[in-house]
Amino acid sequence: MSDRIHAHVPYPMLADNLTAVAARGINPEVHFSGEALDSLVPEKLIAVADTLNATGLRSTIHAPFVDLNPGSAERLIREATRHRLNQVIDAAAILRPDVIVFHPGYDRWRYGENQDIWLAHSIETWRRVLERTESIGCTVAVENIFEEEPSTLRALLEEIDHPRFRHCFDVGHWNLFHTVGMEEWFDAMGRFVAEAHIHDNFGTRDDHLPLGEGAIDFDLFFSLMARHAPQAVWTIEAHCPAALDRALVAIERYRK
Repeated sequence: MSDRIHAHVPYPMLADNLTAVAARGINPEVHFSGEALDSLVPEKLIAVADTLNATGLRSTIHAPFVDLNPGSAERLIREATRHRLNQVIDAAAILRPDVIVFHPGYDRWRYGENQDIWLAHSIETWRRVLERTESIGCTVAVENIFEEEPSTLRALLEEIDHPRFRHCFDVGHWNLFHTVGMEEWFDAMGRFVAEAHIHDNFGTRDDHLPLGEGAIDFDLFFSLMARHAPQAVWTIEAHCPAALDRALVAIERYRK
């Protein structure tokens, strides 16, 4: 598999099936849940990292996100979120990923006209994350989740203005929530894109289908990626082995 293409793998599944993953040559995007981080055995993660390095595979990380918000207006939520982010950075210091993907925690229904509150707290959180990941050298990428258009993410990226602070464009989430076209999103955010999450849906639920099995225009998507972010990581977000196999076949036409 190309260094560019990664696949979503929960950490417990990777750790328990490491030989099979390595044999297939799959570059993992390792998802650490909060539970996985609480039960993490450093020696086991070191063994995972050693095996990936020995087989020439690269890794990225997907940070925990459930009920977390780096820009929360509630101090205790911010503290819990920063605790989880510190845990995943400790794991990253062992795994040495190219990218760590984080959810930004914003949605307009919660913040309305008070997005400046979310932005101010977010800036403080991400500056701490960038400081802690400096020795790792990895890119820190914030993913679009409920964003209907990219203005809040762009404001965050421009305010922090750091070469390792980038954007992960999730095309499946864009298809669910967007109020702007894909070209307009890339016109605003393309220069920040360091990674893309690739999965399909019909615009009604987050199906995580293999590309080509839903309604997303992937010809347009990959042309925009080639124009704006030709060096970005492509991560297939399939949630079962059969879907991953179909996605790996379907993505081949776009690797040429």
